[in-house]
Amino acid sequence: MPCVLNYLKLLSSIPKFVKIVEVGPRDGLQNEKGVVPTAVKVELIKMLVSSGLPVVEATSFVSPKWVPQLADAKDVLSAIRGISHCRFPVLTPNLKGFEAAIGAGAKEVAVFASASESFSKSNINCSIEDSLARYRDVTLAARNHSLPVRGYISCVVGCPVEGAVPPAKVAYVAQELVNMGCAEISLGDTIGVGTPGTVMSMLEAVLEVVPVEKLAVHFHDTYGQALSNILLSLQLGISTVDSSVSGLGGCPYAKGATGNVATEDVVYMLNGLGVTTNIDLRNVILAGDFISKHLGRCPGSKAAVALSRTFANTSKL
Repeated sequence: MPCVLNYLKLLSSIPKFVKIVEVGPRDGLQNEKGVVPTAVKVELIKMLVSSGLPVVEATSFVSPKWVPQLADAKDVLSAIRGISHCRFPVLTPNLKGFEAAIGAGAKEVAVFASASESFSKSNINCSIEDSLARYRDVTLAARNHSLPVRGYISCVVGCPVEGAVPPAKVAYVAQELVNMGCAEISLGDTIGVGTPGTVMSMLEAVLEVVPVEKLAVHFHDTYGQALSNILLSLQLGISTVDSSVSGLGGCPYAKGATGNVATEDVVYMLNGLGVTTNIDLRNVILAGDFISKHLGRCPGSKAAVALSRTFANTSKL
């Protein structure tokens, strides 16, 4: 009986519904060495939308000099403009990017800060404070256009240069982003070094200054800890999780940082917990298979590989 009670207590703390934010088309494909054709990106986004994903991060309005993989942002956004039952946030690193996104028809934008001073300088070429000043301009402009802004924070557990990042620094950046008007804050373990222990300390610090309903988690799976870290986050009441189809992604500025946690694996785990996502796992697997074949690699999701074999065996009966 005690084991059953403990199990029920564990499940009672987990949200009944979890929103998945799909980041593959932006955060995933920007890390590819080659440029994926616009038509392939658009087809991938449409497949992801057809699976029931409510939010798909579509692209980024950054300088093609820095991220040539996303130079077609305007064309991608134009091609999906008619899809009304899904949100498509786009990354806007400064006011110039914001204006370009608005001109292309963006309805939601995102900004990207860091909890590590060294990473901020290597990733976006400015200090944390300078980046926050930029984003105040972006959030003010977004408010004038009645557009929601999502705030990302990188290196919330560890930095490839500085090592461990103090939870208080993460909490400071998170609070600043909320104060300037970000509706949601995504906490990113950019190099995937987090464990439930280190993630717990970070989340406890952030939860002291940011309401739980405004938080999302974004874990990379470098050390195979992403699902464990997500489960812990759910137990703390966080109900928004970022993930990438087929585990696409990584970080071009963080050596050794492998891909994001795979959407397929997250949905499979949530299904097993009885959590509602309104996502058709089989359709996500098809989307992952589609982009993996284009990139010439095997799917990066263990659940997708296992279930694909099951689907194949079932179809032969």
